[in-house]
Amino acid sequence: MPIAIFLSIAAFLATILGGYFALKFKDKLHYIMALAAGVLLGIVAFDIFPEIIEQVKIYNFDTTAIMVALVFGFLIFHILEKSILIQHCHEADCSLHHKHPHIGVASASALIGHIFLDGVSIGLAFQISNSIGMLVAMAVISHDFTDGMNIVALMISNKNSVKKSALFLVLGAVAPVLGAASTLLFQIPPYFLTLYLGFFAGFLLYIGASDILPEAHSEKSSYKLIGLTILGTLFIFSITNLI
Repeated sequence: MPIAIFLSIAAFLATILGGYFALKFKDKLHYIMALAAGVLLGIVAFDIFPEIIEQVKIYNFDTTAIMVALVFGFLIFHILEKSILIQHCHEADCSLHHKHPHIGVASASALIGHIFLDGVSIGLAFQISNSIGMLVAMAVISHDFTDGMNIVALMISNKNSVKKSALFLVLGAVAPVLGAASTLLFQIPPYFLTLYLGFFAGFLLYIGASDILPEAHSEKSSYKLIGLTILGTLFIFSITNLI
């Protein structure tokens, strides 16, 4: 377990670096968000879904419940976002691209919850064997850079301050360390973990398709932005296949 904690600290550093990158180049946020949209699509397609399929094969889980969790994850954030806009958006100044800080906070908080479970995954993997633990840790560390980037992008694009965005970045960076440490105390039953993966896949699909990608193209669409989205997807595809 000390190895798991040590590697979760590496995930902490990767998250911080990703968020720092997004903060440093926040004037080029549209390019970052185009890349982030591809990353989120890649995580759903090449990271989360394969894990769900593997769990279904091993435990013969009911796929209907998992798909319900996915739809619920999509709809709950749609309802949350639109409810916030309805409450804070006046007819006189409400536009198609209206943003609110609460939306960024909700989205970033959900990502932090996922990063926490990344740390849990590291800890549980080391309970199985050191070799499996190393593989899982390498995968987590590799995409935590983009998780940090996504937290900052979601916060800033929804009109949160740089200071508040940095605070949520730190929370996201600490999350894998706490997640790995928590496995000293409990284990997550495979069925509930699989339902969570379905729920989180729905959430990522929503913020990628409804928030991040439209925001990336809100001022001007270009083949460069499209290329960055494809690059983000290929990046996750490469990581998941190599590791």
